[in-house]
Amino acid sequence: MFCLILGTLGSCVKVIKSEDKPKDQKSFSDMVYPTLDTENSRWFFFSSASRPFGMVNLSPDTQVEGAWGSGYRHKVDTVKGFSHIHAWQLSGLSVMPVTFEDGNTQELFGDFASKFSHETEKITPGFHSLELDRYDINVALTSTKRVGFHQYDFPSDRKSGILFNLNGTLGPNDNLEGILTQVDPRTLSGELTIQKTTRRPKAVRLFFYVQLNQDILQVEKDETTGNFLVHTDSEGKETLMKAAISYTSLANAKANLEAELTHWDFEKVVADSKTEWNQMLGRIKIEGGTEKEQRRFYTDLWHALQGRRVISDFGGAYPDYTGAQFRIGQLPLDEEGRPKFNQYNSDSFWGAQWTLNTLWGLVYPDIMEEFVHSMMQYYKDGGLVPRGPSGGNYTYVMTGASSTPFLVTAIQKGIVTEDLEAIYQALKKNHMPGGIMEKAGYEHNTKMGGGLRYYLDKGYVPYPIPEGRFGGHQNGSSLTMEYSYQDWTLAQLAAKLGHKEDYEYFMARSANYKNVFDKTTGWMRPKNVDGVWFEDFDPYEYEHGFIESNGAQSTWFVPHDLPGLAQLMGGDEKAVEKLNVQFQTAEKQNFASGNSHAQELHPEYRRVPINYGNQPSIQTAFVFNHLNRPDLTQYWSRKVVNAVFSGLSPATGYFGDEDQGLMGSLAVLMKMGIFQMNGGTEENPAYEIGSPIFDKITIQLQPEYHSGETFVIKTNNNGPDRFYVKSAVLNGTPVTGYKVRQDAFSKGGELVLEMAPTADK
Repeated sequence: MFCLILGTLGSCVKVIKSEDKPKDQKSFSDMVYPTLDTENSRWFFFSSASRPFGMVNLSPDTQVEGAWGSGYRHKVDTVKGFSHIHAWQLSGLSVMPVTFEDGNTQELFGDFASKFSHETEKITPGFHSLELDRYDINVALTSTKRVGFHQYDFPSDRKSGILFNLNGTLGPNDNLEGILTQVDPRTLSGELTIQKTTRRPKAVRLFFYVQLNQDILQVEKDETTGNFLVHTDSEGKETLMKAAISYTSLANAKANLEAELTHWDFEKVVADSKTEWNQMLGRIKIEGGTEKEQRRFYTDLWHALQGRRVISDFGGAYPDYTGAQFRIGQLPLDEEGRPKFNQYNSDSFWGAQWTLNTLWGLVYPDIMEEFVHSMMQYYKDGGLVPRGPSGGNYTYVMTGASSTPFLVTAIQKGIVTEDLEAIYQALKKNHMPGGIMEKAGYEHNTKMGGGLRYYLDKGYVPYPIPEGRFGGHQNGSSLTMEYSYQDWTLAQLAAKLGHKEDYEYFMARSANYKNVFDKTTGWMRPKNVDGVWFEDFDPYEYEHGFIESNGAQSTWFVPHDLPGLAQLMGGDEKAVEKLNVQFQTAEKQNFASGNSHAQELHPEYRRVPINYGNQPSIQTAFVFNHLNRPDLTQYWSRKVVNAVFSGLSPATGYFGDEDQGLMGSLAVLMKMGIFQMNGGTEENPAYEIGSPIFDKITIQLQPEYHSGETFVIKTNNNGPDRFYVKSAVLNGTPVTGYKVRQDAFSKGGELVLEMAPTADK
């Protein structure tokens, strides 16, 4: 056996296979494999020198062009800078330590990239180091929440400096109007504009405040690029640099630095970061499985705490771009003068009903509560609950009112208990004309693309939208099904708060999915504004009426009424047979459309009937639970884990679109054998039982939200070929229906699952 060491916390983890025992003891953060899937990276995917949800996400960039295929790409052996911001539609403050000869600096501004080798590279959560071959500089990076901390070992035989590349393309956007000013012999300040994108319609201003432990000899500006070379007195010296950022003001950037990093002890910051990551990852302790399985589990969990970034300052100031003019907002403070929550930058919660909703609700209710308050702050400022805010503004990323299930489950699980009526009214606004539901993807200035008026008048969204194209994802069948599910979740909150008429109204709307089911073909199918079915319909044709999916994948998107869907298909048995064939076919392609999001349109890959590389069909293994075949849920969920979520290399990991922790969360949940089909939005939500891969899983319950201390899932006689749950017992009482309710989970205890190699008929 080997022990996971948590600093002040300690736990030993048993490993089944002796050949997989690690040589050294490891902490939770040491178990993380940071370069997972980095050959298929995108700007916000990779993280290294960052705290959980940190405003600063400091790491090297090997590619800097575009949102996709940029950032840290494992196969590219050239560093083009070290950027402090890798967020949803945001980038900024790229720096590069360099060496040069006297009087020979001009060429550096246009040619400064350096080769490096993975052999001399070290990456752990909160830390990244590598050697720049061109300059013979060893670079080490770490950070606090809002301050990047750099350590450079410069050679003694050349002049040294740091390039500040404040103007030019960086990931998803251009950086413009960058300026850098020397404040005193060891201090710099500056700002730049993070240019708008097609997804984020307004530019964002970034401010930064920089301190060095060595003297600044000169600040040289290149008139061609507009970038700056800071000459430093660092030859042969260890040089430390702190870079604090803010989206509100230079004064707040300085205040962030003074609040978070007053010393120059680099190793202390690395250790503090490791402790924070261990505390977060250590909320789940696993026993059993191979070392590879355990490492992949904690890597998935690490990804579940990635991507979505703090944008508020230490004191609670935050950027608000929701109105006509920029303003600096202020978060409410507690009695000690600290912000009650943070304001966030976030990709969409599209698909979060099967991922973040459950994992955060189980393990990180404090994070879920913060995000609810953050989204309500956007509502107070701009009048809408966002579905993917960037830089303090709405982006209208993806479709529908995808934040509704997230907020509703937080209420149903008792995580958010105050101002429920205000939250309900805010969510209701999103579901009505004038709300966010009627906007298609990235539809900033119009409101026709979502087809909401047709959904309300005809009971479905037509394909195509008759008025034309106004945004992305104007796929009527998917929109109809999404709206139906989201209406159902809002209806549950209406019932909780006693709004009977609203409950009946939204429940009636939640049945609209039936209007795009074609009984003659047995599939969901697009229809035009006149009610005519889409001609020459092929259920395996990608994005013909379906968002980032085909009809076969999306037909099962009825998480709120699977019995009703089965009835349309002719009953449970026929529905089971249909879905089982889809899984059998999809298994031949590893349940995915190739190994990256970009391959989903490939003529072969796009025809897979189940795709666990993107959100629309990631619930399908658990559909069998609702068709009275839990054995098939157990079988196929374990098969998916083995095929999709078991790799541990830069070349593989999520087979598509990870989207800021969504797929990492899904992988964690499936390996724990826990799922919530409707996103945990009903009264006293149910956690469905799947097929855990570990012997024992201990969830630390948070005392502010639960009465129990731990919830333990223990499996007896588990193994690679023992998929099936023969019996389930919670605290000595048999469990019926393969479900555990929220109130039972919150009290804590032990769920014991007897595993078997064959299904219990």
